Amino acid sequence: MNQFDSNKDYYGVLGVDKDASQREIDRAHKRQAARHHPDRGGNEERMKSVNEAYGVLKDATLRRAYDASRTTTPPGFNDFVPASTPSVRDVGVMGQCLSAFLCLVTGLFLLFLVRFQWIEFLWPLAIIAVFVVVFGVLLARGAMVTLNDSLPITNRLRRHTKLQELVFWAVIATSGYGVIYLLVYG
Repeated sequence: MNQFDSNKDYYGVLGVDKDASQREIDRAHKRQAARHHPDRGGNEERMKSVNEAYGVLKDATLRRAYDASRTTTPPGFNDFVPASTPSVRDVGVMGQCLSAFLCLVTGLFLLFLVRFQWIEFLWPLAIIAVFVVVFGVLLARGAMVTLNDSLPITNRLRRHTKLQELVFWAVIATSGYGVIYLLVYG
């Protein structure tokens, strides 16, 4: 009797590649366990699936048997390519930075256009511009988090996430004050 379900994607549960080393699997398990542990506010079912995946992938014989059972796919199945939109991981850090930059520039351009061209009757455009700027700030924060996650584990910057958050929000607050100053007194 098998001790695993060959229909489940244990590699996907842990977030590792199929050719991941044992060390990478151990790290991924620790990371997922810290994120999804019920004592830390995580989901108990998700934690069970993480432990089940780790139980299969940490044992070399079970892993080989699991890999062998997953390679038996129906003929022609490998030719199928599902159509989907790219995920955040596919876009990458530069794509996220570019989209954040474009949102911020567009929102600030619209804000300054309404203010300095004396188009006061377009105040709904100013409200939309504020929402676009806020969305750009959130995209910039997401890009910062993705950049931090893409750093090697041994990098010193990766350990200082609280400091990065503090610096990020300080820059945002200072820039926001500068924009408000320009809008009011400019």
